[in-house]
Amino acid sequence: AVCLVVAMFPVYWMLNTSFKGQAEIYQKVPTFFPQRFTLEGYDYLVSKTPFLTGIKNSFIIAMVVSLFSIFISYPAANAVARLRFRGRSLLSRCILFGYLVPTSVLYIPLFMLVSKVGLSNTITGLMLIYPTFTLPYAAWMLIPYIRSIPYDIEEAAIVDGCNRIGSMYKIVFPLAIPGIVSTFIFTFALCWGEYLYSLVNINSTEMKTFPVIISNLIYGDIYPWGQIMAGGILAGIPILVVYMLASNFLVGGTTAGGVKQ
Repeated sequence: AVCLVVAMFPVYWMLNTSFKGQAEIYQKVPTFFPQRFTLEGYDYLVSKTPFLTGIKNSFIIAMVVSLFSIFISYPAANAVARLRFRGRSLLSRCILFGYLVPTSVLYIPLFMLVSKVGLSNTITGLMLIYPTFTLPYAAWMLIPYIRSIPYDIEEAAIVDGCNRIGSMYKIVFPLAIPGIVSTFIFTFALCWGEYLYSLVNINSTEMKTFPVIISNLIYGDIYPWGQIMAGGILAGIPILVVYMLASNFLVGGTTAGGVKQ
């Protein structure tokens, strides 16, 4: 309970600050409850900035990139987890190293790539860039989960006449749904809050994602904390919705009893 309070206090403070006026926020003595409840931050954010457009752009990008990453990384993870081939260990390490490469190292060459293919200043360009960090992450997450599924179940299907591709999608895939859904959620979150690539590659207001729009609220040394915190609260809602919709699939133990010990 104590750890939960500590973890949730920043979220409460964001919510508390979003309902305060600018004068109250900058008081010397902070208030744990708004003295004057106001929705000015939310109203300004929704009516006077393209925040909702940024939310829409971020959602489209995150959803498309996450689905694409799962579509590509699942067979790759299955091959590394199930097949025996020369260089398998090296490939597995390369997947991890690909995820560990800092985004600050890649944003210039990726900007040049997107510019040369004519996709600069578009959300399609971001969809081309984001898999550079979501694909290695998704594959690395799925490899140990697929390894945890007993191979005897897949082997029995192969003995009964199912080929390798069929067993991968008809046998292993349903059993790996909890791991796939968990990976999808975290991949979605990686794309959802991404800031650097969006800042570098997007110039037009209608194409910006919400992190860039929130950062544009800051002018010099003036921080409109009410609007910024309101943006943070609104931006957290889609992640919660995605998690709640996917929570029914986060069930483990589906292979328990499937293999005779």
